Order: sequence, then C-alpha cells, then structure tokens
Amino acid sequence: MLAVRGLAKRWPGGALLFDDLDLEVAPGEFVAIVGESGAGKSTLLNALAGLDRADSGSIVIAGTPVDALDEDALARWRRAHVGFVFQQFHLLPYLTVGENVALPLLLNGVPSAARAARAAQLLARMGLAGREDRKPGTLSGGEMQRVAIARAVAHKPRLVLADEPTGNLDEANAGEALALLRDAVKSEGAAGLLVTHSETAAAVADRVLRLAGRRLAPA
Repeated sequence: MLAVRGLAKRWPGGALLFDDLDLEVAPGEFVAIVGESGAGKSTLLNALAGLDRADSGSIVIAGTPVDALDEDALARWRRAHVGFVFQQFHLLPYLTVGENVALPLLLNGVPSAARAARAAQLLARMGLAGREDRKPGTLSGGEMQRVAIARAVAHKPRLVLADEPTGNLDEANAGEALALLRDAVKSEGAAGLLVTHSETAAAVADRVLRLAGRRLAPA
C-alpha cells in the first residue's frame, strides 16, 4: 500500500534531516515509528501526506506516485485517500460529533444519508453510539480522540497517519484509543503509520521502526 524509496529531506539551512530512507507498509498493517524529538518523525509524516515535499526520493501509495502530483492533484488525492489523527484532536466545535466524523465524506461529495449512516456505524464501533448529535465539547478527551479516529477512517482512506495521538490522554484512555486506531486500520484495509516518542504506545503496532541517524531501522 505504501512504498517509499530513497527519501531525503534537509533542514532549511541545508543539513540532512533524513536521507536515503526506505519504507514499506502493507494493507491492514499498523507500523509505529519512534525517535527522539527533532529526529524528523513529524516531517516524514508530512512528506508522506504531501503536506511537505521531500527533497528527493519517491512515495507511491496504492500505486499512485504522490510525489509526482502537482499541488492541485495532490490536494484532491489527499482528501480522498489519506486520514489523519492528531494529538490535539482538531474536531470542529460548531459541528456535531456525527458531522465531524462525516466531514471527509462531505468533502468527497458523498450524499447526506450515506454520510450519516457511515458516521453512525463508526461511532458505534468506537463505543459512542447515540452521540451523533452532541457537540465535541461535551465529550471527554478520550471520547474526542475516538471521534477523531472515526473521522480519519470515514472515507476508507488508503493511508492513515497518526502523529502523537495519545499525547493528551491518560494511560487508560491512551491504550484504548490506540487499540481502536489499530483495529480501524486493519478493518478498513488501510496502511497505518503512527509516530510517537512513547515506547508504550508503539508496542501496539505490528512493527516498530526507529528514526535515528537520518535512517529508519527496526527498533
């Protein structure tokens, strides 16, 4: 599902952040990348999503060479095929929980009835059945992250990217959120990539890689 070859990225001053980086993630596989702060984990995630351009190398996702797309095509591709989970949740407070989950479907032109049905299905899977009409501010942090996970997979993306998704959660909620994220990636057949500084969080993944010395290697 994801094939990265020879990826390199430099700091604005010219120093290498990572170099000649290779990575493969299969459909339904959940991979964690650990490393110290400043190692380039979030930058790598942004490059895979097309939010930042690598300096060299190739990124192919589900057969599409995304690094070769122009900005407009890349934005359309990302909207249809990438799901994100962030540390800060990034739920829209003026939308209901159901509307937040359905937002990627709205952006991709899915009819309203199908959006509502898909949101209800995913919220039930996250243990939040019946919460569709509530606002995010009425939920706990753990519940908001479960809504964010549901939103990330709502449009059946090829790639799900999670950047420190448990950073704002206590240990119990973090473990539950990570298990739900892993299960969602697998059930949707996406390639899942988690970046974290937490070895505990990384332990839920199928594989753990470490980004250090500008390279990826098994942790």
